[in-house]
Amino acid sequence: MSNRFVDQGLSAPVNLTWEVTLACNLRCRHCLSSSGAAGPGELGTAEALEAVDQLHRAGVFQLNFGGGEPFIRTDFEAILDACHARGMVTCISTNGTLLDAARVERLSRSGLVAIQVSLDGARRETCDALRGDGTFDRALRALELLRESAIPTSINTVLTGPNAGEIPALYDLAGSLGVSLRVSRFRPSGRGAVNWDGLRPSPAQLLAFSTWLTSTASVRTGDSFFSLTPQERQGLGLNLCGAAKLTACLGPDGSLYPCAFLQREEFRAGSLRERSFQEIWDRSDVFRSFRSLRIHSCEDCHRYDQCHGGCPAVAYHLGRGVAGGDPECLVNCVTSCA
Repeated sequence: MSNRFVDQGLSAPVNLTWEVTLACNLRCRHCLSSSGAAGPGELGTAEALEAVDQLHRAGVFQLNFGGGEPFIRTDFEAILDACHARGMVTCISTNGTLLDAARVERLSRSGLVAIQVSLDGARRETCDALRGDGTFDRALRALELLRESAIPTSINTVLTGPNAGEIPALYDLAGSLGVSLRVSRFRPSGRGAVNWDGLRPSPAQLLAFSTWLTSTASVRTGDSFFSLTPQERQGLGLNLCGAAKLTACLGPDGSLYPCAFLQREEFRAGSLRERSFQEIWDRSDVFRSFRSLRIHSCEDCHRYDQCHGGCPAVAYHLGRGVAGGDPECLVNCVTSCA
């Protein structure tokens, strides 16, 4: 990766996470944004459609929709239609409770949508303890509907202490349903910060997960586990944080941030209600600071070329600052377990 790329970023993010609403019908204990009620000043339909147009003009290839629960927005399918009409690929993170056969059929028409359904345990008891009573069965019903469609589908699991031992069984469950498995990292933001101590995986569990990944190349982890990526999986994804370089986050009220886990005022790069997306992407001091971010404390580590200091959001939320180095990296896990 060239220094020019690291310092300047791309002319537009390859993909952008759009948290379209904070409204949600669940109250998951590890939620990154404390979703529940809709947030103040969320973008209206006309504003959201204008945002789609700006992102398309900028050259954003893929939009990853989350929340809250995106399907709570009554205009969400209109937002999706606007994306698809412009040839933009979309991926929807949903709890699955608002999917039915008619909606799945409508979503499958574009050929430009993928869906990941949240399921946080291979056992009903584990998942329901994290996400609420009945969520395991409702997610399975959604996955059964999706398997009959042409929509690429995955189970999305957040790795926590309670479910760490069930990840291999979740992988088998995904295979039996004809879908893939994506494992996301638990980070101490939103409601997850309140429940961090009780839900965080132990160093031994993180190390065991890293070891298990060596034989499961088909499991996707996005960029969230590059600090734990074993040597055998190098080359399957990013090996450094892509915030403000490859990706960014659009909040429900039109504010832009480096990533979904840093939706705080100090990381607010600007608002689509005040400036254009392209202007914010090109000129924001916040984005520029992330493009030049270096984790100097990690530069002497033998794994530095593999993780470049890990996740700045985890370091920030655990009191180290974004330049403080990821305390849950593979080296620290090995040291803690020694």
